[in-house]
Amino acid sequence: MRLILRFFGFLFATGTILFLVGIAAVAGLLWHYSKDLPDYSQLQDYEPPVMTRIHAVDGSLLAEYARERRLYIPIQAIPKRVINAFISAEDKNFYEHGGLDFGGIMRAGMLYAQNMGTNRRPQGASTITQQVAKNFLLTNEVSFERKIKEALLALKIERTYSKDRILELYLNEIYLGFSAYGVAAASLLYFDKSVHELSIAESAYLAALPKAPSQLHPFRQRERAIERRNYVIDRMVENGFVTAAEGEAAKKEPLNVTPRPTGAHIFAGEYFAEEVRREIQDKYGEKRLYEGGLSVRTTLDPKLQTIARKVMSDALVRFDENQGYRGPVTKIDMSGDWGARLADVRALSDVAPWRLAVVLETSDQSARIGFQPGRLPGGAVSRERQVGVIPVEGIKWAKPARGSGRNKGVTQVSQVLNPGDVIYVEPLGQEGKEFRLRQIPEISGGMVVMDPVTGRVLALVGGFSFDQSQFDRATQAMRQPGSSFKPLVYASALDNGYTPASVVVDAPIEIDQGPGIGIWRPENYSTGKYYGPQTLRFGIEHSRNVMTVRLAQDVGMPLIAEYAKRFGVYDSLPPYLSYALGAGETTVLRMVTAYSMIANGGRRITPTLIDRIQDRYGKTIYKHDQRECVGCDADKWHNQSEPTLIDRREQVLDPMTAYQVTSIMEGVVQRGTGTVVREVGKPVAGKTGTTNDEKDVWFIGFTPEIAVGVYLGYDKPRHIGYKATGGQLAAPIVRDFLKIVLADKPAVPFRVPPGIKLVRIDAGTGTRAGPGSQKVILEAFKPGTAPSDPNTMYGTLGPDGQPIGVSPDADRAVRTGTGGLY
Repeated sequence: MRLILRFFGFLFATGTILFLVGIAAVAGLLWHYSKDLPDYSQLQDYEPPVMTRIHAVDGSLLAEYARERRLYIPIQAIPKRVINAFISAEDKNFYEHGGLDFGGIMRAGMLYAQNMGTNRRPQGASTITQQVAKNFLLTNEVSFERKIKEALLALKIERTYSKDRILELYLNEIYLGFSAYGVAAASLLYFDKSVHELSIAESAYLAALPKAPSQLHPFRQRERAIERRNYVIDRMVENGFVTAAEGEAAKKEPLNVTPRPTGAHIFAGEYFAEEVRREIQDKYGEKRLYEGGLSVRTTLDPKLQTIARKVMSDALVRFDENQGYRGPVTKIDMSGDWGARLADVRALSDVAPWRLAVVLETSDQSARIGFQPGRLPGGAVSRERQVGVIPVEGIKWAKPARGSGRNKGVTQVSQVLNPGDVIYVEPLGQEGKEFRLRQIPEISGGMVVMDPVTGRVLALVGGFSFDQSQFDRATQAMRQPGSSFKPLVYASALDNGYTPASVVVDAPIEIDQGPGIGIWRPENYSTGKYYGPQTLRFGIEHSRNVMTVRLAQDVGMPLIAEYAKRFGVYDSLPPYLSYALGAGETTVLRMVTAYSMIANGGRRITPTLIDRIQDRYGKTIYKHDQRECVGCDADKWHNQSEPTLIDRREQVLDPMTAYQVTSIMEGVVQRGTGTVVREVGKPVAGKTGTTNDEKDVWFIGFTPEIAVGVYLGYDKPRHIGYKATGGQLAAPIVRDFLKIVLADKPAVPFRVPPGIKLVRIDAGTGTRAGPGSQKVILEAFKPGTAPSDPNTMYGTLGPDGQPIGVSPDADRAVRTGTGGLY
């Protein structure tokens, strides 16, 4: 008996020792791993990378930029349906355990023992808290060491943070495929809807994804994805989150995934969005752009942007088609399945309603075409083949391109198209059965629409197709503005003693430019035609180069260069007279900004595409409008005065001078080089521009409420065409735009500033109109500068060598000889 007791005592002692040793070993193990644990307190100030979102002025989404497409939302904003789906799928005991699910750990351990030697990956038993520890603080390494650290961190996290905070971290951090991080972004990218709009089936599918998003792809692994989704729905029913009837109905729903586009979300807004992206990156850096969660409200007006894009594209296509047909995009082999080969040809994605097609067969009267097939969500080419017809009417424009050597005239489709030709087509009429041949234009250009009072860019077109070329001709293309620069030359003269009725001679001139350069003989666009003594108004309205050079020589190029810098057209204008004719290079955006300052009465504006920027917490970190608001900070109404806005912007031009230049440019539209714009039927001022050899053509115009500038030319500058001018090519684009935009708006005249005196003037002589005057106009004069009688000619040299009527303190030197005033 004693022996038995001694034996049991030995067993008890041994067991006790082993137990204590085990406890010590476990304690030592825990101490060993706990001393190197990451600092879990950083979760308190967690700021995940969040996508930056760009919005138009009406709040519609323009673009999103992110490395990890994530929208962070608090747990209170996540619907219970979504929360319950993830708890059912990942951790049904989440609200009961303290960070570890011991039942799950035992099941995983047993399964691991069964699978030893099979090279199968161990099954995890991680709770949501453990996944937070792993995703935020550890790596994805598969090892017992990582699992021990994960468990220790989970216990510490549970003691420090609430369940809701842990769940909030998890639901915003988890990767769910489709480049989506967190449930809010995944809801948009998978279903193109807010997380609040998700159905039971959609919530269950998202909850199924954390384990292996790539293996549950909605298109490539569709059956497996549906099976896993239905498993989650069954768990939701089992846990009492939804009824059995709701679960069965949800399982019968198809998996309708509609991927959200990742580019510009407003058609025709691609160039605008890219310009905003570049500006934000320059201002705040790449990291803040792609990870900072900025909310950017831009100045883009979607309606104006769509109109601008259409009128610009139509004009480019119209001009290009007048040059003739250059041939197909490419050719493909027509043997076998033409659809598969055509699907491999890259088609521009932003030229709708154009479609890429291949010519199947031709005859004299028509061509049968096959359209590029779409691709299934999984990437395979659709087996559906759509066909159409191009009649003779659809190719009549396709005369031979210059230098093609083909006979002139197109009367048969087979003269233009051949089987295998890959082409672009556009529907003819509403039925969509017949189509018209199209081609991507070679010529390009830029267009800017601006609010002249604030400098806000309302629309921007950087070319025909952003998909074809990301080069922005509105903001990046440096081009000579030609005669569209002349209003600044005349503004500097009007600001320094001249009047619109001052007379300058329009006659040949020779200018000695110094040793090694030689004699320069500027000519008018209409070579050999001169009008003699003419008013400054006439010089702008009819774009007389020689008159402008004489005026620039008299005023002085240093003064003109100062005005050019003041208006932001050039940073530093060389002091050569040829630059008075727009020989320097600038951008459409800069020119429209300069004209806007004239339109708003001479106030400095800074062009902007962004109204305001807010950080991820909603704090405004940038605002374009810097006007001071007095009285806007009142808590409530106490019968105080209304708030007032104080505008402290610099006055870069005398308001009276600004109106004089505006009035003269109204004449450009009414009877000068821009008469095509007169069809708008509203007060419009503007100026054409054409460079040497007709390489670039411009028109910049404005009303009291909107300024529009257009440039056309080739990316590698070359001759556009014989007698191609801004009045013929660029001005019609502005006309078409303004006719649409101003169609339902009343005619608003330009505001006449205080001090301006409107006097009836003989347009031919610049003198006060008399009984015998034939061309009489109302001319704008500053106080004391209007002619007193019909015999006073302004700008004529007097006995003292000074032009009559010019202020004696004008800061200029009048030259005599071939360069002097008349």
